[in-house]
Amino acid sequence: MEATHFESLYPDTSRAREIGEILSFVKEGNSCQMIAFPGVGRANVLGFLSYNKNIREKHLGENQKWFHFVLLNFSEIRKRPLSDAYKFIFLGIIESLRERKMSQEYEAVSKIFKEVANPNDEMVLFQGLKRTIDYLSIEKELTVVFLFDRFEEYIPMVDSSFFANLRVLRNRAKYRFSVVFSLKRPLEDSIEPMIFSDFYEFLTGHNIYLDLTDKPSIDFRISYLEKVSGKKLDEKLKNELLKLTSGHGKLTRLGTETILTIDHLQLTIDKLGEFLLSQKQIQGACFEIWNSLLPEEQREITNYDLPAGKAGLRITNEYLENVGLIKNNAVTIPLFASFLPTMQQSSNATISYDPSTNEIKKGDTTISDQLSSSEFKLLKFLIQNSNRICEKEEIINAVWKDTKTQKGVTDQALDQIVYRLRKKIEENPNIPVHIQTIKGRGLKFTP
Repeated sequence: MEATHFESLYPDTSRAREIGEILSFVKEGNSCQMIAFPGVGRANVLGFLSYNKNIREKHLGENQKWFHFVLLNFSEIRKRPLSDAYKFIFLGIIESLRERKMSQEYEAVSKIFKEVANPNDEMVLFQGLKRTIDYLSIEKELTVVFLFDRFEEYIPMVDSSFFANLRVLRNRAKYRFSVVFSLKRPLEDSIEPMIFSDFYEFLTGHNIYLDLTDKPSIDFRISYLEKVSGKKLDEKLKNELLKLTSGHGKLTRLGTETILTIDHLQLTIDKLGEFLLSQKQIQGACFEIWNSLLPEEQREITNYDLPAGKAGLRITNEYLENVGLIKNNAVTIPLFASFLPTMQQSSNATISYDPSTNEIKKGDTTISDQLSSSEFKLLKFLIQNSNRICEKEEIINAVWKDTKTQKGVTDQALDQIVYRLRKKIEENPNIPVHIQTIKGRGLKFTP
């Protein structure tokens, strides 16, 4: 199986710390969140667990055969209903069994799927999933590990039932079921706590932040690119490239590919950064990092004057430090730092709702993909009632129309959603421009 996947070619020392931490949670029957900003290599880590037998054996020994990893890229079903998510998980399990050449298990699970797939009913599909987990974890004694890659892209579709059902699966399998959520930022920073409260005990405190770089992986990737191109990267240029990218996976790969496609002997070290930033693919990777940041983070990081920093100005954003974008009060990727001046602040951009696409934008940037279902409904309602005071009861009645749902929306819960929403749209959530609280009344939205 593994030989057909690129991740199987990496050395067994790749991402040793992160994989070791993930497996420590899995062995205890717990789940975890693997967090990194774009391009660091979240998908690679999950690919190593799924497809690299040498890495699994290094960490698990002979016991690796009792662990079954199911890799699921949630970007493939973004904006699809939960019934499609359960079907997607089902098909992922079947494919993983086929690739691992577990023919008996493959036939058994395929049979269950055929029995429940035709009605395309969410409840029926989940019943089939329960039978599947019972079979694999209890009868076959496998530890089933769901690897939810790019899960942030599915957050707008998730409700509390999704996490409640994960808990059901975990309770049936006990210590033989885990989920690894691959995310740009922790779930608790992305969705309201009540949505994933049923699964919270298996996740709390289990955050793994990827290191910005991983030397075994980077060395392998550069060596592989040299091999397929038939060219050798000049040692001095390579060292300068790694200095400029700080070993960031995507920027290093794109930089290596770019240098190898030209007569790089004509490049000088002092001009390498300028040359790389002139390349559209490098600009795109930098913009991807920029676009993953919240407005407040963008403001902080662009106001920072490298290398020494402005007098008295210090970045203390916990997220930026945890993901490694800031260290010792400096931006860690010089190439990205040089890109930052090209970004114009969008603090004056108008926030609008487009009914034709059901999207919310800030200027030209779509922000609805970063919002949970409740946040989206709330912001949409506020936009449609701009420049007037919307009272709390009115908001709750309009946004949470279901009477049962309304009972769970206390003043405190609403305040938490508003706070979370401000963090995602306001340049400074503590001094909001768009969503203002009118004491004793409710909220007023200014586009």
